[in-house]
Amino acid sequence: MKTAVIVFPGSNCDRDIAVALHDVTGIKPAMVWHGESELPAGLGLIALPGGFSYGDYLRCGAIAARSPVVRAVVEAAERGVPVLGICNGFQVLTETGLLPGALMRNSGLNFVCRDVKLSIDNSQSIFTSGYGQGEEIRIPVAHHDGNYFADAETLDRIEGEGRVAFRYAEEVNGSARNIAGLLNKAGNVLGMMPHPERRIEAAHGGDDGRRMFEGLLEAVA
Repeated sequence: MKTAVIVFPGSNCDRDIAVALHDVTGIKPAMVWHGESELPAGLGLIALPGGFSYGDYLRCGAIAARSPVVRAVVEAAERGVPVLGICNGFQVLTETGLLPGALMRNSGLNFVCRDVKLSIDNSQSIFTSGYGQGEEIRIPVAHHDGNYFADAETLDRIEGEGRVAFRYAEEVNGSARNIAGLLNKAGNVLGMMPHPERRIEAAHGGDDGRRMFEGLLEAVA
């Protein structure tokens, strides 16, 4: 499976996701600079990595969402290409409108960096097919603005449409209804605040994150 990682000024998790994708797929991902206007052909996944794009100036993800390459990402997502946004990438996805809501400062106003428990809320998506419904996994988080927010009507809609992929199984950041991972309506776009690319082998403390990439690889294949 061919993949691409979008690199913004201030990205600091682009290498992490690139290593994870290479490890799982056996193919090095294309590293696409934010100033490019086109994406490689035949991609099976586009990843927006974590970090602090543009230094988080203005608002997290807001400037990155206006980068030239993101227009191509949006077009690819609308064609059905799988798109994964992790941490800052999740923020970018909400800023583009590919996902509803917004990511706000953590309820405790502190940076949170630790392993957290997640529960699988929808195991039927291409991103979660490697897990069982309701299964609990452990994935690291590292964020200051990871508090997912949306109005009650939006929350009811995404709940009813089965678009919550992951929930925090413990208090982490005040996220609305403990949402840790959110799908678009078509199911080919996922934004998640935890970092699955940091839990892909025993040296990382487990492979709970790897199972997401392996499940996606199998689903896309």
